[in-house]
Parts: sequence; C-alpha cells; structure tokens
Amino acid sequence: MTNQADVVCVAAEWRTQPEHSETVRQLMQQAAAAVRANEPGNLQYVGHQDPKDPTHFLFYEQYANQAALEAHVASAHYKELVATQIVPLLTERKVTLYKLLA
Repeated sequence: MTNQADVVCVAAEWRTQPEHSETVRQLMQQAAAAVRANEPGNLQYVGHQDPKDPTHFLFYEQYANQAALEAHVASAHYKELVATQIVPLLTERKVTLYKLLA
C-alpha cells in the first residue's frame, strides 16, 4: 500500500518544432506504455497534447516514492525513448516535482 505522504508528482512540460510534434506524440505514447508495463512504483503516467498548439505537451506522473521516481529515470525505456529520442527534438523542457497533498 502506498503512503500518500511519500507520493512524488511530476509535471513535465515540453515544446517542440511543428515538424517534430507527431514524432514526439508517438514516442510519448510508447513511453507511457513502457512505464505502465514495467514500473510497479508508477501510480500514474499520462501524456497530454495541447489541441490549440500541437507543439506543446504535458506529462503528469505520480510515483509511490522518491525511489520509484529514481527507478523510472534509470530505466532502459526512459533512457531510450525520452532521453535519447524525445529530448533532442525539444525546444523547451520544464520538469517540476510536487508532493501529494494527503
């Protein structure tokens, strides 16, 4: 059972060039599927794309604790899909961590 006070929330906001928006969208979907399939410490991992600006993306994530977040960043699928393929296509990347209000 997850202790609510330990939950770490992540808001990752990304922007890309118009010519890369479809590629980033598809890679985000692959990353979300890999996280859900391979990370028991992940509680939520949801990608969003701004309907008015398709170059603007948001990931909302929740992890059971700090160790689960660290396992996510250390995972092979994160390194391959996010760090290696998505990040080079971004023009802006902002990641903010939050604590869940219990």
